Amino acid sequence: MAEHENVSYPSIDPSTFDLIVVGTGLPESVISSAASAAGKSVLHLDPNSFYGSHFSSLNVGNFTSFLHSHLDTAPSLSSSSSIEYHTLNDGTDYTLVNLKPRRLYSDIEISCLVSPESLEPSRSFNLDLAGPRVLFCADSAVDLILKSGASHCLEFKSIDATFIYGIDGHGRLLTVPDSRASIFKDRTLGLTEKNQLMRFFKLVQEHFGSEGAGGDGKEESGKILEEDLESPFVEFLKKQRLPPKIKSIILYAIAMADYDQDNPEVSKNLLKTNDVVRSLALYHSSIGRFQNAMGAMIYPIYGQGELPQAFCRRAAVKGALYVMRMPVTSVLLDKESRRYKGVRLASGQDLFSHELVMDPSFTVSLPSLLSPSSNLQHENAEGKVARGICVIRGSIKPDLSNLLVVFPPRSLCPEQVTSVRALQLGSNMAVCPSGLSVVYLSALCNDAAQGKELLRAAMNVLFPLSISKNFESSASEGTEGESKPTLMWSSIYIQELATGSSEAINFCPMPDGALDYRELLESTRQLFQKIYPQEELFPHSVTEDTEDYRDLPGDSLE
Repeated sequence: MAEHENVSYPSIDPSTFDLIVVGTGLPESVISSAASAAGKSVLHLDPNSFYGSHFSSLNVGNFTSFLHSHLDTAPSLSSSSSIEYHTLNDGTDYTLVNLKPRRLYSDIEISCLVSPESLEPSRSFNLDLAGPRVLFCADSAVDLILKSGASHCLEFKSIDATFIYGIDGHGRLLTVPDSRASIFKDRTLGLTEKNQLMRFFKLVQEHFGSEGAGGDGKEESGKILEEDLESPFVEFLKKQRLPPKIKSIILYAIAMADYDQDNPEVSKNLLKTNDVVRSLALYHSSIGRFQNAMGAMIYPIYGQGELPQAFCRRAAVKGALYVMRMPVTSVLLDKESRRYKGVRLASGQDLFSHELVMDPSFTVSLPSLLSPSSNLQHENAEGKVARGICVIRGSIKPDLSNLLVVFPPRSLCPEQVTSVRALQLGSNMAVCPSGLSVVYLSALCNDAAQGKELLRAAMNVLFPLSISKNFESSASEGTEGESKPTLMWSSIYIQELATGSSEAINFCPMPDGALDYRELLESTRQLFQKIYPQEELFPHSVTEDTEDYRDLPGDSLE
């Protein structure tokens, strides 16, 4: 490839490994670390100069460059006519299949509303490519971090509070009452509403805390009926006779539902009671798990890009070899069986391994002259997610640094069918200079125009500039009685959620549209199990002091 001709690359020795991993995103890094811990020889490559791939945290300059580099990336190829193929005869015959980049980001808009000097030094920023994203204190992602030993390379801080917009009809941000103490303190709920919410939370807690209890099958015994668990959650809420305000809090600000649950005809994902109740139980078990975490959610200091780096460090300790700035240009296949054998690097060196794991930035398929079943990669379209990053002076809530805002469906406009989430992080997270904050926004969408308009409508609520012209709603009024922060810099872009699957090559998932890492890491676990069916993903804790976690190891929460 022409762009690599004048670059000097090191030779890699040895040339054969159990596993080659391309890309240092979170799924790739977890698999690399787990394989190394299981005694496999691992070579981990990345064409970038930084760790994290699509899960990285970058300064303003590198962030802008990374996104813009995807504008020149060719879209996915539907035919093989533009891919080179030829056979090597060096004692054993291989077919060389060229890798092609896949466009994952589009419709990129970057605006700077202040002088560049106001954002200096730009290296003081750590901007997440895949925000907003947090960890629930009791979820499987935290357990994985602890079991793998990656926690020794990480520090976390708590998300102070969650707010919900548009449920009172006055365009205000209301604190989400997510615990017994916060329900008692809440001044926006009436006594009846408080009792209803407390009673519902108690039902959820008793359902999971009454193993073997409730043999008569009644809800009063502490168990939710099986028929209710398999029914849509909105139907179960109707049986509980909860008012719309309480339903919105439960569905969108605690269970974090993505789609409008009150309109099955427009919802892509009508949630079952069992799934939502488990999410609610996770949320409540997260509150108080760590003594030094105020709420249910935590976030890594220096950005979510620290997570893949931590797993990479653990892999390196176990013997994994890392080579950055090393592009992979081709995949080597056995000429007869068409099975994967190795990769060719930009240096021209051929490396071999039993298994290959790749990030989703590549497209690879065999020529059309072969049978359709010989395709190396099949793409599954799963929609898009609109992402936004805003640098602001001040805070959405003057007395809080780190907070989450949820905009339920139809809270910004009648056409809104998905939730919009905004995560604000202050300088105490080491993601921006003092006095500034970074706000991440996201919304699942069918097309770019729809997603970007949703983000603009949410920004119109949070910041003083009138950003959206098409969404005429209460959003333009902003929050009542509070001064709003000043928007200094923003970026809005669309990320594809398409995934690749293959029998010969293992493709890792892109960052999904969820707020947390549970589904992403479950997909990663399944992929690891496919590669190594006899191995468990970090079966044993690497330290003896991680059985009872009151704080994350290393006093990592303050």
